[in-house]
Amino acid sequence: MRYRSLTLFAVCALFTAPLAFAAGGGGGGGGSMPSQSAPTYDPTVDYKKGADAFATGDYVEAAKAFKKVVSAVPKNPQANYLLGASLMAQGDLTRAVKPLEAAVRYDEKMVDARRDLGITQAKLGKTEKATEQLGALKAMQEACGGICANAAKITDGIAKIEAAIAAGPQAQRGVEPEVRLASAESLDATYVAAVSLINEHRYDAAIAKLDEALWAAGPHPDVLTYLGFANRKLKRYDQAEAYYRAALDIAPTHRGALEYYGELKLERGDVAGAKANLAKLEGICGFGCHEADELRRWIMERRASVS
Repeated sequence: MRYRSLTLFAVCALFTAPLAFAAGGGGGGGGSMPSQSAPTYDPTVDYKKGADAFATGDYVEAAKAFKKVVSAVPKNPQANYLLGASLMAQGDLTRAVKPLEAAVRYDEKMVDARRDLGITQAKLGKTEKATEQLGALKAMQEACGGICANAAKITDGIAKIEAAIAAGPQAQRGVEPEVRLASAESLDATYVAAVSLINEHRYDAAIAKLDEALWAAGPHPDVLTYLGFANRKLKRYDQAEAYYRAALDIAPTHRGALEYYGELKLERGDVAGAKANLAKLEGICGFGCHEADELRRWIMERRASVS
């Protein structure tokens, strides 16, 4: 099946206007832009409000905004973490536990979330639970071997949880968050760089860039769709599916996500599922669109290859 480069026109409008969908059809990996499919609720608006408040230290307003995002997109690890961190900063450690646990559940490699969850549990006197997070970070440290990008952060997280466990239960006072979000001004460049890396088949590097964009922009369906695409190219099919489904949870008529998810279904042998995605695209596009044409071609090629 053919690979077609992702196009970049209008990408600079991606983060200057809410959900100006850039992820479009793809064949073996393409994208036509934009694919307008606005949801009834745009979580990136509240995410930006939360990020702005978080950056200025207004953790009460940050928590309010991130709570709205989490209510709409409960599986988003970034919003869950930032909600937990905002509550930690207010000294509301008991309420911080649940979103921090969710962040770890949906992104088990999020060092910040494991560190802060371990510290919170230790301060609440839940040593066993704090030790679980300590053990998880030590396992990550061993796998890292001191050479991964997060090596210093993992080591620091281990030290902080150990110190919190040694100190024992403490008064619930605020814990200043250590995470610093990327500025909105850097988003377009980050996204363009990620798409360029995908075109060069440098998928791991693209994922790193897309993760930066996801932290700064929040659960944006375009970013989620391309994260799905890059993981799919690395044959991380479960992760890819999770990203596609997350994009479609936010924007059910997102043409790029529907096409790419249909292609993933074909790769996994789910022809009926791919046809269902094609039917959705045909219903959305009316007289036709590139995404539907591409997925239809994939289905026809699949049929020819097995006949």
